[in-house]
Amino acid sequence: MSAVERAGRQFIGGTWEHSTSAAMVPVSNPATDEVIAQVCRGTAEDAHAAVSAAREAFGPWSATSLSERINAVRHAASVLTGQVDDLTRTISREVGTPLPVSRAAQVQRPIEVLTSLCDAAEKVVRWRERIGPTVVVREPLGVVVAITPWNFPLHQAVAKVGAALLAGCTVVLKPSELAPLSAYALADAFTAAGLPAGALNVVTGAGDVGEVLVSHPDVDGISFTGSTAVGRRIGSTAAQTVKHVALELGGKGPSVILPGADVKAASVATAARCFTNSGQVCASLSRLIVPRESLEAAEGALAEFVAGQQLGDPFEDVTTLGPVISAEQKTRISALVGRALDEGARLVVGGPDAAVPQQGHYIAPTVFSDVTSAMTIAQTEVFGPVLCVMPYEDVNEAIDIANDSEYGLVGAVWGPDTAQAAGVAGRIRVGMVGVNGGRINVKAPFGGYRQSGNGREFGALGIEEFLEVKSVNFASEDQVAWPAP
Repeated sequence: MSAVERAGRQFIGGTWEHSTSAAMVPVSNPATDEVIAQVCRGTAEDAHAAVSAAREAFGPWSATSLSERINAVRHAASVLTGQVDDLTRTISREVGTPLPVSRAAQVQRPIEVLTSLCDAAEKVVRWRERIGPTVVVREPLGVVVAITPWNFPLHQAVAKVGAALLAGCTVVLKPSELAPLSAYALADAFTAAGLPAGALNVVTGAGDVGEVLVSHPDVDGISFTGSTAVGRRIGSTAAQTVKHVALELGGKGPSVILPGADVKAASVATAARCFTNSGQVCASLSRLIVPRESLEAAEGALAEFVAGQQLGDPFEDVTTLGPVISAEQKTRISALVGRALDEGARLVVGGPDAAVPQQGHYIAPTVFSDVTSAMTIAQTEVFGPVLCVMPYEDVNEAIDIANDSEYGLVGAVWGPDTAQAAGVAGRIRVGMVGVNGGRINVKAPFGGYRQSGNGREFGALGIEEFLEVKSVNFASEDQVAWPAP
């Protein structure tokens, strides 16, 4: 049974089951509007069944040894490695990511995440530690619901599922109904790895299914990636049963160019980060903060970079930017571009009149300059290929601009002196900041400050999100005894 055929079923208790509803949701290629699959519009009954299966599997799975869990996750990673070509094409059709980016970021990076999580579980996580006559042990949280978005569907799923399974938790994965097909491939990979029935379940559906999962009394933890607005609702709902909640939410990443830095190189690198996946990246760098005397140079570099971009079919070799995910997303981005013009932002390149392919949901890469923090475009996560250039007079003002946001996910600093740039990086209130081109490291924790969320993914801390901490107190130090994990 292919991933497309499985899209009409739910993966519950180790088998592909028909939903209790016959209703389906089409999965469309955003470059062509071709319907490539039909996905179950799941029901509350589906959600309850998946949680029940995960609860039943929790006892046996949590009792396995760490080495057994690591072996299962490594085996699943190996299975996915053998499917790189198929997964690349599948995700390009679902999301619209150009093939080279899809291969590297949508498929190979998630496999790297799985293997790095295994390494962290084996070598870094403090499964137990001794404090005098006390042994502090880390135990699985329980049944976890993982709710993932459409922009990097496999990447977001493995970061949650891999970490939770290594912790000894069981999982109900709810992928976005816009891009669910890689989740089915992930379920197959773990089945091939010998994962017990019910340890991983996959349920598709709309927000009502998510509501049932988040509020379910047998669910111990929630890991969600998506918008801040939805994250707030999930946090509020989960609080009614005092669940552990990890939220990876929106961003409005600042990229600060310090005086004396290579303006062209920093501007181009920032634009490349901003426009990756057509800007549909929570970790996008979407605010370029430049010395006023370097504004013209930055604008020139950005205009030249945009001129070299090619919108088009993700399967064409020349394409560098694909479509955005849907007509609704295109309409939302276009409205924000129009509002930026109305509020006085100066258009450098792109904008509403730029040429784009007529078929599909395309937005031209767009750069605004003379943007201020009072403008909507500077405060709103656009989730599209739109970059704001914001001039400053001195470094303190640059830092103030960088921090003038409700978000705090990622940032970047560019400077002629690494120590100086690192000093500025330390003053920017984000969960991850790159210095002079430093990129995201999947072995290091990823997560945000403020309304970009809480909790961390990747590496040891990503696994520890799914662990409880227990103190075992002995009468004296010479009586301490506790088995290995």
